[in-house]
Amino acid sequence: MNYLDYIIIIVYLIAFLGIGFFFKENKSSGDYFLGGRSMSWLPLSLSTMATQLSAISFISAPAFVGLKDGGGMQWLTYEFGVPLAMAFLLIAVIPSLYKSGIVSVYEYLEKRFDASSRLLISLVFQISRSVATGVMVYTMALILQATIQVDFWISVLIIGVITLIYSFQGGMKAVIWGDVIQMVILFLGIIICLAYGISELGGFENFLTHVDKDRITAVDFNKWGFNNADNNDEFGFWPMVIGGFFLYASYYGTDQTQSQRLLSAKSMPTIKKLLLANGIIRFPLTLTYCIMGLVLGTLLFQDAEFQDLMNTVYQNNIGSLEGKKADLMVPVFIIKYLPNGIIGILIVAIMSAAMSSLSSTVNSLSAVTMEDFIKRFKPKMADKQYVRYSRLLSIFWGLVCLFFAFFAGNIEGTVIEVINKISSVFYGPILAAFILAILTKKTHALGANLGIIAGVFFNIYLWLYVPQIFWFWWNALGCMVTIVVALGTSYIVKQQVNEGLEVVYYSGKKEVLTLAGYFLAIVLFSLYLPYWLG
Repeated sequence: MNYLDYIIIIVYLIAFLGIGFFFKENKSSGDYFLGGRSMSWLPLSLSTMATQLSAISFISAPAFVGLKDGGGMQWLTYEFGVPLAMAFLLIAVIPSLYKSGIVSVYEYLEKRFDASSRLLISLVFQISRSVATGVMVYTMALILQATIQVDFWISVLIIGVITLIYSFQGGMKAVIWGDVIQMVILFLGIIICLAYGISELGGFENFLTHVDKDRITAVDFNKWGFNNADNNDEFGFWPMVIGGFFLYASYYGTDQTQSQRLLSAKSMPTIKKLLLANGIIRFPLTLTYCIMGLVLGTLLFQDAEFQDLMNTVYQNNIGSLEGKKADLMVPVFIIKYLPNGIIGILIVAIMSAAMSSLSSTVNSLSAVTMEDFIKRFKPKMADKQYVRYSRLLSIFWGLVCLFFAFFAGNIEGTVIEVINKISSVFYGPILAAFILAILTKKTHALGANLGIIAGVFFNIYLWLYVPQIFWFWWNALGCMVTIVVALGTSYIVKQQVNEGLEVVYYSGKKEVLTLAGYFLAIVLFSLYLPYWLG
């Protein structure tokens, strides 16, 4: 790196401070956490995808596709459940949540059941999300330290402090528009890496000649995920479609970091476009960085100097990066092959990945804490006081995430490995709670709570004692167990059922048919991908 790269990074960081100042006028909860419900579908869609296109997508996913053992284009199967989940949310879940006028999505559970359901799920969200985000920042800081020799603590502070300042000042509007800019930078970074990688290989034809043929298969109908004790039965078509449907329906519909964007939309037609855009645009975006991973992985095996530099960086940082050698592929490529100026842009892209995830988490955590806990004890708070408390909470949660980032070295070996499994333990039962709240009339609070507990413990049992079942299935199985137990309990034990919430369904067929057709199209595309790359 030289002065040009540092100038680019500094200008980028200053610009984000300006975003917070520009959107600093927030007069109420609707302004600070929902952007005044004035956001259009395009910035909301880009913001949602920027949160998705995180450090994992920009660095770890290409490494999985191009380098890691057992990896390859089967990463695409993560996307199969997305269009189906978007169609389900559009029809059955989001219209009722949006119509209720809530800020914290968990508030709906209290209105339909009681406070215990809301507070339990809200607390789980706050703990798991802050830990996961802290580990993500930790990992990004390690990568920056290893590749451009910026001290770990400086990287954490730069990412954290800048993000906290613009999130503190601007609230949801600053987060969303910051994500839009970060999304553009991230995608630009992927295209740059892809183009330079193909150029270094001598062209696309040479890439096709040398690509590892074992990595280009995306769809496998023979893997069911029920004999996965040795991790060789993962990424089959059926577990990824069925488990993915429940995972994404829960993530986009009931996880505050994503549902808050839906609740920020200015109208239901905006939400319709937002869900449709997420259902359609995610796959080509994922395909692009997967192809990038194949290209860089092919280049690595062709270029001994690339391998030597990766080995050197890894050996010099083995204490902190042990087991994460593959994740160095993208940043080492940036440092080795790209010219100054472009390096600065790509380092900004890596920082953007971390800042986007951190800003979304901070805003969502402060919204949930404010709505689910603080307002319970101060229900008649003035708008000015509400915004002041909300800003202080954003600082608090930002510091919590940075605390986990600084001390994640002691727990990183376990947390990074199990964080996706932890999410899948809860996602199915949480989705079931909202399905029961919206789509059933006779389920009462006791039934819902026992169902949630049963679903969570069932998934924990599978984790501990049935390793043969691939964890993607937990999302579906936990949801089913929760629904069965809740309905059974509500039928056997008679209690008063809270009613009065308006249930709204979306009846438009065009978007639903479009998403269903798109699902078939991406599956067929992925099936034929080996023939095009072979």
